[in-house]
Amino acid sequence: MATKKLPRTAWKPGESGNPSGRPAGSGRVHKWRAGLDADVPEILTALVKQAKAGDVMAARLILERALPALKPSEMAQTIDLKGDTLAAKGESVLVAVADGSLAVSQGAQLLAAVGTLGRLVEIDELAARISKLEEKQNGKS
Repeated sequence: MATKKLPRTAWKPGESGNPSGRPAGSGRVHKWRAGLDADVPEILTALVKQAKAGDVMAARLILERALPALKPSEMAQTIDLKGDTLAAKGESVLVAVADGSLAVSQGAQLLAAVGTLGRLVEIDELAARISKLEEKQNGKS
């Protein structure tokens, strides 16, 4: 693949060939929006009338665009993660979910976090073992 040499009149690195750029609002979408701007109140009024008359699609369109979907929110919960092992801590999470003191979604997130922590601990332990083996190998040579 050959690289193409730039002519001497080409721009220097960091310089633009069009420093002022395209003027704001000169694109097609901006022009379409500006054209519709005057008609929006009438369109919305007609859409609301259709929704009130029983048009489910009109009602759905209004509700989806005007009201964002509600996201579930959960209060932070404090739980005691008993045990010295990650398995015991995971079991504590399951007990908290089972007795209702922790929401299922929160329990799932905590179990995922405990699993991730387990993988991180495993990686740390493997790295330490490899380091010891390398030291042992280098010491014998």
